[in-house]
Amino acid sequence: MSTQIPVSHMAFVRARAGRSAELGARLSALIEPSRSAPGCLSFTLQHSQCDPDLWLVSGFWTHQQAMTAYFSTPAMGVFAELVQELVVNSLDFHTFKEVSAAQAIGETRSWVHKMAG
Repeated sequence: MSTQIPVSHMAFVRARAGRSAELGARLSALIEPSRSAPGCLSFTLQHSQCDPDLWLVSGFWTHQQAMTAYFSTPAMGVFAELVQELVVNSLDFHTFKEVSAAQAIGETRSWVHKMAG
């Protein structure tokens, strides 16, 4: 039996000039439906304190299958709409998995070894 590992996603979304308020309003529509999605542990929308055009959308999920299933929902279509309608200047999307301290140290050591070797 495989152990399910918590996973997360983060999307840094930059608005086009003059469109940040619209971007924030449209992204805020994701909050409640995403929080009620199966396997969602947390879902947040944040606005940069330093850059008025930068937004962060993040979600934490019980396991990879839950996050993947969420990505297939109609709610995720908002990102495609924002890009097509030229509301978004850039979209930087990443997914992450939880690792133990030992795994992180092992991964760091191998990365350092590769960089030095």
